[in-house]
Amino acid sequence: MNKQLQEIIQSVKPVSKERITETAHYLDTLTKPPGSLGRLEEIAKQLAGITDQGVPQVSPPGILVFAGDHGIVEEGVSAFPQEVTVQMIRNFLDGGAAINVFARQIGASLQVVDVGAAGEIDDDRLVTKKIAAGTANFLKTDAMTEAQMEAAILAGAESANTMIARGIKCLIVGEMGIGNTTAASALVAVLTGCSVEQTVGHGTGISAEKKLHKSRIIEEAIRLRDPNPDNPLNVLKKLGGYEIAAISGAILAAAQAGIPVIMDGFICTSGAMAAVRLNPYIKDYLFAGHVSQEPGHKMALEDIGAAPLLDLGLKLGEGTGAALAFPVLEAAARMRSEMATFDEASVTNK
Repeated sequence: MNKQLQEIIQSVKPVSKERITETAHYLDTLTKPPGSLGRLEEIAKQLAGITDQGVPQVSPPGILVFAGDHGIVEEGVSAFPQEVTVQMIRNFLDGGAAINVFARQIGASLQVVDVGAAGEIDDDRLVTKKIAAGTANFLKTDAMTEAQMEAAILAGAESANTMIARGIKCLIVGEMGIGNTTAASALVAVLTGCSVEQTVGHGTGISAEKKLHKSRIIEEAIRLRDPNPDNPLNVLKKLGGYEIAAISGAILAAAQAGIPVIMDGFICTSGAMAAVRLNPYIKDYLFAGHVSQEPGHKMALEDIGAAPLLDLGLKLGEGTGAALAFPVLEAAARMRSEMATFDEASVTNK
């Protein structure tokens, strides 16, 4: 394993149990019945543990959208052609996508990172860390070489560290890449041990017939590639995507820095699964923004042990569900920092 990657993985420490206990006691002194703010109180405790701060902050948030193409689209698994990836990158840069709208709503900085788009974009607003022009077709060969896979993870880590250096307090991860639900379905099936049929959904709107075809392609690819479910990097290398690997790296870097991460949907969570398997402490740094309509997402969340904050019937990706969930974390942080205690408010406690 790359030495730099190994150091990042090993440097992630457990969240602070002392801060969690301290925050739990403090929340019971606020002007409310104990536990009456439900999951907000659990979130406040988790944020304290992640940041190792008595009064954690989550603003300003930052959003990283990683883009990459997939060779597997040659097998007719997507409703959209591959050129849509580059077209959507331009839309992100111009501010016209859903994630741009939600980023503006929550005051988040947004950075688009090309780690593997098949086309070229000459635009200063785009961060280019391209490993290759799309992954290989994993029905025919491994999606990435080991060096490419490690480079993609490190590209994600570097992107996160750049944002953290600019002062963000919460990282939201998103993605763009035609064909990436196919890669995510394969990853989740192998890592959880469930059937491919259980992980495959309609993606960007494929028919029932094409969904069956997609399942069969994935099943055959898993048989041919024979990934090792006990080695997340092996699975990622054989079946993953550059943007998925980059998401794993961004999550690792954020956890290393004590920054909470809000995962978006199915693709992001598949990348998080790999990160959690590289270092189990990672799971305590993660929040699930929502639960997607993709059936494999629920399985991926259960595997990590993350309960979604929202269930709005979303299936877009881009980081949209995570951005919509950010105000919930902001509310939890503000509850901890702004609510009065019984003593401060001169209210009689039970």
